[in-house]
Amino acid sequence: MFRKILIANRGEIACRVIDTAHKLGIRCVAVYSEADANARHVRMADEAYLLGPAPSKDSYLRSDKIIAIAKQSGAEAIHPGYGFLSENESFAKACEEAGVVFIGPPVGAITAMGSKSAAKEIMAKAGVPLVPGYHGDDQSDDLLKAESARIGYPQLLKAAYGGGGKGMRVVWKAEEFADALASARREAKAGFGNDKMLIERYLTKPRHIEIQVFADNHGNAVYLAERDCSIQRRHQKVIEEAPAPNFSSAQRQAMGEAAVKAAKAIDYRGAGTVEFLFDEDGSFYFMEMNTRLQVEHPVTEMITGQDLVKWQLLVAAGEALPLAQDDIQLDGHAIEVRVYAEDPDNDFLPQTGKLTYLRQPEANRHVRVDTGVVENDEVSPFYDPMIAKLIVWDESRDRAIARMLRALDDYRIAGVTTNLSFLTSLTEHPAFKAAELDTNFINKHQQSLFAPANKENNQALVLAALFILQQQKAPQASCNSFSPWQFSHGWRINEMPTVEISLQHGEQNSVLKVQQLQQHYVIDVAGQQLCCTAELNGDELSAVLGDHRTKVRVSQHQHTISVFIKHQRYDFIYQTEVAAEVDGAEHAGSLTAPMNGTIVAVMAKAGTTVKAGDTLVIMEAMKMEYSIKAPKNGVVNAVFYAAGDLVKDGAELVDFTPEEA
Repeated sequence: MFRKILIANRGEIACRVIDTAHKLGIRCVAVYSEADANARHVRMADEAYLLGPAPSKDSYLRSDKIIAIAKQSGAEAIHPGYGFLSENESFAKACEEAGVVFIGPPVGAITAMGSKSAAKEIMAKAGVPLVPGYHGDDQSDDLLKAESARIGYPQLLKAAYGGGGKGMRVVWKAEEFADALASARREAKAGFGNDKMLIERYLTKPRHIEIQVFADNHGNAVYLAERDCSIQRRHQKVIEEAPAPNFSSAQRQAMGEAAVKAAKAIDYRGAGTVEFLFDEDGSFYFMEMNTRLQVEHPVTEMITGQDLVKWQLLVAAGEALPLAQDDIQLDGHAIEVRVYAEDPDNDFLPQTGKLTYLRQPEANRHVRVDTGVVENDEVSPFYDPMIAKLIVWDESRDRAIARMLRALDDYRIAGVTTNLSFLTSLTEHPAFKAAELDTNFINKHQQSLFAPANKENNQALVLAALFILQQQKAPQASCNSFSPWQFSHGWRINEMPTVEISLQHGEQNSVLKVQQLQQHYVIDVAGQQLCCTAELNGDELSAVLGDHRTKVRVSQHQHTISVFIKHQRYDFIYQTEVAAEVDGAEHAGSLTAPMNGTIVAVMAKAGTTVKAGDTLVIMEAMKMEYSIKAPKNGVVNAVFYAAGDLVKDGAELVDFTPEEA
């Protein structure tokens, strides 16, 4: 076994590889860009080396630097993860020439599968079923048009050297072919430097089912069941599960044996995935082979009990596969979702920014989180915006879905827009629960999946206000009355200011009036008074709103408060003001501090005439600013504190005389 390996990747997959390698006693070398200097994978590794600036072309795609670092550090092998250089035949060859083991397939296998058209020709000779189509080298417009007519419609134009949905167009009728071809070619040329196209018959309700294969240097090859990856957006996977629902053992065996046949046809070694389109009639067709470890490999690990990264390391070190085909057993059902910093309501536009608050579901036998980030990390514009992979397992698919829904509720992120709510909508959708799956699932159910959310939530408003109040360390207790006049302690309006908490949610601004009465609050929201108590323990807010008891998580970053209610996140920007009301127009009195705090600024001087609403003093408490304003037109007789002074709750700040009527 290797003593030291280098991981030529970043983020979640780099952390994943390091975790298994360390369990095997293998030391790990990380590489990083300037943007990733403090990344989790760098901190996990035994040593790390800077590659260069943030752009991938200057860092994670610098194969020359990576190999030089491997030699310098004494790493015996390089694990490429997925993406970046993982399927780059030149990099694999350079590793071989440098005497460093490439933890992946042979160069010839990468080359063979690197071109989708060449791969299909190889699979046809090996007897692997193919979708009717054209995969030839003659790329003249006239020939492609003739082949398009022969294949029939609808059909899929696909970049031969593409991936990730780029250079791909669906053609529904002959009149659309010329424009679709020109568009796909341009995109393929820009994205992959090669505009060679292939044409395939487009199946209208296919499922995307893939087989995990493994082969070693001793002639052994096995398949480790299948994964259903039909739930996709823009040809990219969103939910993966294993085993595939409504998929018989006979179908598993037939597709698995075809996948092994495909691997053997190219003398494959290591981890690979053979992807198929599965039609309604039970027929299946080879789509492509990914010559690397897949993003969704954890669901296979969860149902087989195997560590596939460990298998990769064993095979690369020259050892035989740990299990024969008959020894591979399946147990239960696993589902994986990809948690992204993206906006599903805006065409899944990637989002960037700081993860100001991050709480993951608790990992256990049923729940697993594979991630490369921690709280306060930046989601960079330079790399894929995936935050984590959330994986659950249980004895049945229904129970796994229930586990996933609970885990999504427990996943809380603030600072960037995420797809967590959308993932919940997908997972709880009746069609998903009924396993009515195909690659057009999201488009088909778009209206229900993207139903406008209720942007007004009075409960979230009140909870945000209670969070602010609890940060002032106010006492809590139960309350039995909405009326402040029931108490006999001589409560007066001038002595007990009303706090106005202004909370902005999107374009809507709400002002809540709050009175603290002994050990509870009366909050006026949307014209309704609500008696509340609350207790804040870390980020957990326990509250009683009238006769409703609830418990939520709340986070704060600068002036933004995020309230998490189930899978929904409500962000509020707050500004709090204290409006001290005067009991009677002729009453001269004092304006007092509503809580312990610090004077930030004094805006009025003794002897100054002020108007109602003018700010007299600004104080800060628990990271929040409070403006003490003049209740009426009048005169400031005295200001008792200066900027920087500490004040106690109830301290007299300003002596004020209202203007006579």
